[in-house]
Amino acid sequence: MITATVLTELIKIVGEAFVFTDDETLNEYGKDHTEDLVFPPSVVVKPASTSQVSAIMKIAFENEIPVIPIGARTGLSGGILAVHKGIGLSLERMNQIEKIDEENLQVITQPGVITEVLQNAVAQKGLFYPVDPSSKGSCFIGGNIAENAGGARAVKYGVTKDYVLNLEVVLPNGDIITTAANTLKNATGYNLTQLMVGSEGTLGIVTKIVLKLLPAVQHNVLLWVPFYKMEQAAAAVSAIFKAGVVPSALEFMERDAIVWTSKFVEVPEVYLKPENEAHLLIEVDGNYPDVLMNEAEKILSVVENFEIDEVLFADTTDQKNTLWKLRRNIAEAVKQNTVYKEEDTVVPRYELPALLKGIKEIGAKYGFKSICYGHAGDGNLHVNIVKLDMDDDLWKTEVPKGVNEIFKLTKLLNGTISGEHGIGLVQKEFMPIVFSEIELNLMHQIKKIFDPKNIMNPGKIFPSSYSN
Repeated sequence: MITATVLTELIKIVGEAFVFTDDETLNEYGKDHTEDLVFPPSVVVKPASTSQVSAIMKIAFENEIPVIPIGARTGLSGGILAVHKGIGLSLERMNQIEKIDEENLQVITQPGVITEVLQNAVAQKGLFYPVDPSSKGSCFIGGNIAENAGGARAVKYGVTKDYVLNLEVVLPNGDIITTAANTLKNATGYNLTQLMVGSEGTLGIVTKIVLKLLPAVQHNVLLWVPFYKMEQAAAAVSAIFKAGVVPSALEFMERDAIVWTSKFVEVPEVYLKPENEAHLLIEVDGNYPDVLMNEAEKILSVVENFEIDEVLFADTTDQKNTLWKLRRNIAEAVKQNTVYKEEDTVVPRYELPALLKGIKEIGAKYGFKSICYGHAGDGNLHVNIVKLDMDDDLWKTEVPKGVNEIFKLTKLLNGTISGEHGIGLVQKEFMPIVFSEIELNLMHQIKKIFDPKNIMNPGKIFPSSYSN
């Protein structure tokens, strides 16, 4: 699909040093953190500006070449896999924070900036960007936009969409648009900004981002709560909110998740006893220590109504860092242990016990083991289905049946099949579980308006029956 003429044109735009056709690079940019899947593009191109992205898109549009926007490749749904080959458009060179606006509490950034780098930069100005996915040390802001990333502190502060004020976007034909204004309120026409957030690179390429910031938070208190019963840990989540406390983070981890991760990051299992089935990691934050201690005491009074072991108040920075290190490395620890499939279910938080119970029952029915953890305060449960010594044929035939049942259960509990990882390639065939044909058709018509030649990240989000 990439002719010599097209290749020459791409080199003219970005320079020969930033156009790659060697197998090693193509394979590297043809995979993310989704299982062991690899779909290399035909060519990798690394533009450095909006104008270069626009010029590349004009060539792709004219020649009907698929284009896959590529960020840091930390995704978990196969969003950057080049299933139809084409141009892998890496935005890693567009990595500048253009302006931190201290007067208006905003930041203007390019998409290739690492999330934690942006957080640290605004923190130096006394400001706070709360969205913190577990991969914040490596993921790009642009990828966060594409997937509407969340993270541990979404329970109090919201997800990516809640901080995006305006976007610069290159459309599939190369046109450049801005989606809104750099204002906190905007009731002017359709909300193109929120349409782009979470669109997984299927409508256009985000080249500039305006984000809302908050004043920095000075203090936090962290509790490590061990439960004898997994479902009681899930049930305690809703009870905490009913008591009037909104934690800044509320994370669920079942026992195996902690065991595997403590070995992976070489942290002693000092916070884990054999009889503990699950733990909640609960954080409250703010600027007034007395208020935080009152909230922590209220949380303690709630969890004491359940069967719990001794609660740890992490009162040192080292303790807090150790606990967060355990939580943030679970996915990587599972990946290092075995072949796995990660699902990203989310339900109203009161339904978490029913979801957790159902997942374990479905696993027993189809013969697979799952390791569950996630952002319990949001009702967002990550389900890692692990292969271990499961027979290859059973892995291929039985696990998809189990996943299908898990998603149907999630829908029955008024939830949905992805809270923050997106649909991408691996979840697209399950979309009819949560959307009617009318709803899917509406979405697909939007896709066709933006992308009439179906060149923007084709083969994602929509079931295979939606070929164009």
